[in-house]
Amino acid sequence: MLSGLTTVALYTPDMEATKRWYTELLGVPPYLDTPDYMEFRIGDYLHELGFVNSVHAGTELAMTPAPQTTGPAGALVYWHVDDVQAALDRLLAMGAGPHDTPHDRGQGFITASVIDPWGNILGLMYNPHYLSVRDSIRSVS
Repeated sequence: MLSGLTTVALYTPDMEATKRWYTELLGVPPYLDTPDYMEFRIGDYLHELGFVNSVHAGTELAMTPAPQTTGPAGALVYWHVDDVQAALDRLLAMGAGPHDTPHDRGQGFITASVIDPWGNILGLMYNPHYLSVRDSIRSVS
């Protein structure tokens, strides 16, 4: 039934500030950029990271209603990084808030997470499985 992850969408009340911050973090501008939604393609598989304008969320201008939260919001989605501590240090230096310190989960998996300036949780993971899948796909190509 599920064929794979297509897009992770987060909420923000400030599209322009979010665009600047994530463009700096990701090293690329969004490929889709409208007043109510923007999307970046990133990583080895060009996964899609989107942002919904929460000021318009719940109106006819938006895709989905804004969540009602008082703390960090959304699902915890982990993105593969080659060095969790280096990625964590960079994000904290860019103004992200701490969420979860690095943890060795065993078998080579290391995780950490931060809260972006808009309250979204951003997960970081060194994932040996991700690397083996990526390498096997590359060797077939």
